[in-house]
Order: sequence, then C-alpha cells, then structure tokens
Amino acid sequence: MTLEFHKLHPLFAAEASAVDLRAVQDDESLERIRAGMDEHAVLVFRDQAFSSEEQRDFAVRLDGELHRKTGISVLQKSRFGDEAITDVSNVDAGGGVLEADSRKRLYGLANRLWHTDASFQDPRGRYSMLAAVALPPVAADTEFADMRAAYDTLADETKASLEGLRVHHSIAYSRVTLGFEFSEEESDQLKGAIQPMVLENPRTGRRSLYLASHASRILDRPVPDGRLLLRDLMEHATRPELVYLHSWRRGDFVIWDNRATMHRARPFEDTRHPREMRRVTTLDVGDPARIAQAV
Repeated sequence: MTLEFHKLHPLFAAEASAVDLRAVQDDESLERIRAGMDEHAVLVFRDQAFSSEEQRDFAVRLDGELHRKTGISVLQKSRFGDEAITDVSNVDAGGGVLEADSRKRLYGLANRLWHTDASFQDPRGRYSMLAAVALPPVAADTEFADMRAAYDTLADETKASLEGLRVHHSIAYSRVTLGFEFSEEESDQLKGAIQPMVLENPRTGRRSLYLASHASRILDRPVPDGRLLLRDLMEHATRPELVYLHSWRRGDFVIWDNRATMHRARPFEDTRHPREMRRVTTLDVGDPARIAQAV
C-alpha cells in the first residue's frame, strides 16, 4: 500500500488516499504517515470506523506514548474508561445534549480559543488524532493555523528577539479568561508547564512558533509588554492566509502536529445539536518511530 497525500491548503494540511487505518500495522506505512505529518502538519483520513480502543491502539502504533493527564480529567473521569481517550463532545453519558450551564460544556467552550493540545504538560503533546463519530446537521468546523509559516513570515529582528524565551502554559489560565471557576483542589492539579517560544522539529529542522490560549506569561528575562507580545504573535499566526478550515464529515479522522499548528473549534448550536468526537494525543518524547516500536 502506498499512501498519497493531496494538499488542502497552499501551505499545509492534506487529505490522504483511501486507507483503513485499523489495518495499518507495517513500519513502512506508519513511517509514510509520519513523513506526511512532517510535511503537511495536518492529515485528513476519510471514512474511518475506529472503536475508541482501536483509535487508542493506532495512536500507540504511530507515535508511542499517550497523554493521559488531560485537563478535563481533573473535573471528571472519562466515560470511555481510559483517560487517554478524551471526550470532545457536547453530550452526557446517556447521549443527551448538555445543558447550557453544564460544567462540562462551560469548560469545553475554551476549545473555541486558539490553542495547542497538552502544551500545559511536560512532556507536551505531539500528535492529536480526532475522530468524528456523530455530527450535527449544521456546520461545526475546526480551524488550523500553520505555526511554521507564522514563524517564517516574522521579521528577522523579531525572530532574533524570541530566541531563548520561555512561556508558562496553563489550561486553567485559558478557562479563567472565559470566566470558568476552578476549586482550590482542581487548581492545585493544573499548575501548567514551561515551554519554549520557538520549537524546532528534529526530523526536519523546521521551526515554528509555539503559542496557545494557554500561554499566560513570558519568563526568563524582562520583555516589555509581554502579554501584548503574546497577543500580537497570536494575531500574526492566525491571519486568514495561514488558516485551514476543516468541514467535518462523519468518519473523518484528522491528525495534527501540535508543535506545528494551533487549532480552534468553530461555534454551532451546541445546546440543540449533538456532536460526538473522540481525541487521543501522544507525547512529544524521542523519535516517533523508535518510541512507537518500543511500546
């Protein structure tokens, strides 16, 4: 089997040729997907039929170690029985649409902010893999921003000024900006992590801005108007020409590189229409091929 990728955007994002990822076991095909991720940062696979366990197992085959310290796990246990499988849905355990004042819904509203998954943990997230299980009859899209192109299009002087800067990322910070309230116990479990402002993909050498709505403050050395700088960089990185909008179809399975992209959910009538999505995120540890083989 030879996978082919067809570009969806001039800068990044591609759709894969027909394949059943449940059957992808061989190292050659898995490495082809990793190479596609290095090139395109976002890959769309159509007509996938994963169970939650099959989705988790594919993520392990592709990229090894899984992210289980999710923010939502501090509030409630996964309804799938495994904290590696994140419920990115607006339904309760019985399948009913969440009430407008549901704590789970209010927490999830921050997914509409530009972010990158698991930047608030150490080690940070590498690949996220989101499966569309049930979709509403209205548009419920996701936007992705190419953070490699965002870095490339900065002025040389700006690039130099960002070298060595580190940023504190906190999922609690992004939620609090929307008025979400955490208990003291919950806050103690969401201290966040420190990440570099600029990342480099060790497989390709490409550099990218590493930002998110979780980014609370710049550390290390005085930076005039640090929070304004973060805001300016976010605006630079999300200009329309750097953004790909994905319109979901049932059975879509989208993989993205959190080191090279940001994303956000677009709003829809979420107190009226159910939307069920499952996500698995891997950790940015070691070379993905070697880690996957060792697990």
